[in-house]
Amino acid sequence: MFKRKIEEVLNSYYKDPGSNIPIVEGARQVGKSFIVRATAKSFFPYYAEIDLKSDYEGEALFSKVRTTKDFYLVLSSILGDSLHEFGDTIVFLDEIQFYPHLLTMLKDLKSERRYRFIASGSLLGIALKQAFIPMGSADRLKMFPMDFEEFCWANGVGSDVIDYLKACFHGLSPVNDAIHARMLSLFKDYLVSGGLPDAVTAYVLERNVAGVRKVQTQIMDYYRADCSKYDDEHRLKIRRIYDSLVSYMTNKVKRIQYRDIEDKDGARSSGYEDEFDYLLSSGVALGSKAVANPVFPLALSSSKNLIKLYYNDVGLLTNLLYRNNVMAVLNQDAGINLGSVYETAAMMELSAHGHDAFYFDSKKAGEVDFMINDYESLSVLPVEIKSGKDQNNFRAIPKLVKEDGNYKLPLGYVFGNQNILKRQDRLIIAPIYLLMFL
Repeated sequence: MFKRKIEEVLNSYYKDPGSNIPIVEGARQVGKSFIVRATAKSFFPYYAEIDLKSDYEGEALFSKVRTTKDFYLVLSSILGDSLHEFGDTIVFLDEIQFYPHLLTMLKDLKSERRYRFIASGSLLGIALKQAFIPMGSADRLKMFPMDFEEFCWANGVGSDVIDYLKACFHGLSPVNDAIHARMLSLFKDYLVSGGLPDAVTAYVLERNVAGVRKVQTQIMDYYRADCSKYDDEHRLKIRRIYDSLVSYMTNKVKRIQYRDIEDKDGARSSGYEDEFDYLLSSGVALGSKAVANPVFPLALSSSKNLIKLYYNDVGLLTNLLYRNNVMAVLNQDAGINLGSVYETAAMMELSAHGHDAFYFDSKKAGEVDFMINDYESLSVLPVEIKSGKDQNNFRAIPKLVKEDGNYKLPLGYVFGNQNILKRQDRLIIAPIYLLMFL
């Protein structure tokens, strides 16, 4: 089993009998069910699991449950004697989004203390439009594909190396050349495999590129199929937007062009609100809104009309762009621009670390890849990602941090391939893999 950061979070819930019910949410295939199953089984003597998707598509036993009495009767009819006491039994409600009415029941299930509960959901943001989670009963925990540090763990990188790199990053001290070469090589491996656990298994344990690409293709097919609950018009729009992300990411202008979705002049964002909401709420896409005035908090000055959408996993993007020709990524062949690939990996990292990402877009100053809120300084942190050999080739970000400029942001970061770790005026220049410590 690959080590995941959410394990420690779940263990803290298991240790506290009075904790809220955790609901692990995220896109399909990010490892939710696997990690819940593994951690819960190791903590509780008695473990029971209900696959609500299978029930919904089969006998639908939970469809008419509206009280906890009815719930326990159905539960007992399925699990029988496998249920014991509150202190030693946990029930895993997998794919709870198929029965939104069960979400409203969580408060009573918690207060009655018959058993401990944990749940997961793949489309929870959509389900909550039909129901709600009572306050003080459950906590939503977002789960993403494996971030780069988790990928390093899967490749056998020890805590001593991680601690060394973290100290280098915070102390602005040079990284050992051999370690830099190893970490940059791992980062490029990550661009190929991405962080979806089944793809990482095929890449790390089996070194099977064809197997990796097969997994990634199947997962994209799952994501396309998941929107089938919508009518034909919405379903077609969702698929068109999702399939077009690869072309937007490789364009000079990466933000969504609404006229291209259905080839309609004058199309506006308001015509696709449901579609964008689905892609973002389901977790199959990650979104970044434009800001022209980089002030804290960024949401106050963001534009809902200017948005970039990214695939939720960089491996899905490199599969579409390069298929089995992974050397285009690993060796970065001449003429291959990996800008969109590096940017997608950075978006994954920022999202997994809980950042709401924005991008800076100004006709006068230019564009910066990412802007995030810095809650410690109550300021804004600009982040530029460089995929080529020239890590000092940037135009807009110095204007944001210039002491006598218009914006006067206190600090900015530039991440790239070179083994450079230094402060240059108000910019910190660092190797791309150190983004995991931002």
